[in-house]
Amino acid sequence: MEPQLLQFLNRIIRTIGLVVLWMLVNSTIGLMWGYAYVGNRWQLGNMVYYIFLLLSLIGLLYILYKIWRHPIGIKID
Repeated sequence: MEPQLLQFLNRIIRTIGLVVLWMLVNSTIGLMWGYAYVGNRWQLGNMVYYIFLLLSLIGLLYILYKIWRHPIGIKID
């Protein structure tokens, strides 16, 4: 395989892996442990979860930007 194609496939695999890991962690904390559900009023655990969700999303998007910011150089005819 060409090195540029391997770089492209590596970026795709890294992106899919990071997004799936992010979704797994946040769904486990939020849905399985119950921090995503707000009962009668907001509690400290709910606020911490949603702040963590927002900050981890910003971090994930920054990492994905760093992965995809440089062009690979594959020419499509």
